[in-house]
Amino acid sequence: MSSARRRLAAASVVASAATLMTLTPTPASAHGSVFGPVSRVSACFAEGPEAPKSQVCKDLVADSGTQPLYDWNEVNIANADGRHQEIIPDGKLCSANREKYRALDWARTDWPATAVAAGSYDFNVRVTAPHLGTMTMYITKEGFDPTQPLKWSDLDPTPVGTYATPRTSDNGYYNFTGALPDRTGRHIVYKVWQRHDSPEAFYGCSDVTFGTAAAAKAKAPTEGKIEAGTERSSVSHHGHGGDEQPPALVSASSQPAGSPLASSMAWAGGAALFAVGALLFGRNRRRES
Repeated sequence: MSSARRRLAAASVVASAATLMTLTPTPASAHGSVFGPVSRVSACFAEGPEAPKSQVCKDLVADSGTQPLYDWNEVNIANADGRHQEIIPDGKLCSANREKYRALDWARTDWPATAVAAGSYDFNVRVTAPHLGTMTMYITKEGFDPTQPLKWSDLDPTPVGTYATPRTSDNGYYNFTGALPDRTGRHIVYKVWQRHDSPEAFYGCSDVTFGTAAAAKAKAPTEGKIEAGTERSSVSHHGHGGDEQPPALVSASSQPAGSPLASSMAWAGGAALFAVGALLFGRNRRRES
């Protein structure tokens, strides 16, 4: 190979490495679901994906298969970036407008529910990968009709719980206290978990009952159930699992000044390019000698 051709090949490889560094997405490392009050997907997973007990969970599996239940900790949008109401249409809140989780949007009154009362409430969220962000819990307004698809306007704009999620969890759980208002009958508690180090966000619907409203009791998955279902899960904590669209990149222009994430990515890119160039230069020198 001539010297000119070797230089051209080296430049091509370096350019490819630069492109790879540019296109590599930020990893998804925050996943979880509400266990108190138990979310719809968690309640059905707890019943057992292969043999659910309640009719609504049986119907979910008949409609969408078992995978949504094994992936109980992933109801997300990779590039939400705080635009929740813009990208999730009315009637699709529980699924986050994901086709995979479409059954979670069913407006039915037989979803397993958690009995609650007005006043202080201890929220319990099982996280398989904690991350910096904000978790906000909303509840439907008095007069909500559970036989109609959930709309954004059904939610009381005043959160019933807000929690700044840290990088660490309490043995796999986030626990924080909120306050539930006076309500009667069946309602939905809606979770929005927006990461601060990524545009990714997670969502979830938990059915609750106030007063004497009769409902099948929702149960959270046991740790044994979670462990047993791990091999069947398609969720990756080092990528975006079953996302139906590629994750949005965190561009340099969107990073705050002095962002450690932006700096580390730039350093890694430079290091990679230097390593490739050094390797090719060394090979060329050996061939010429």
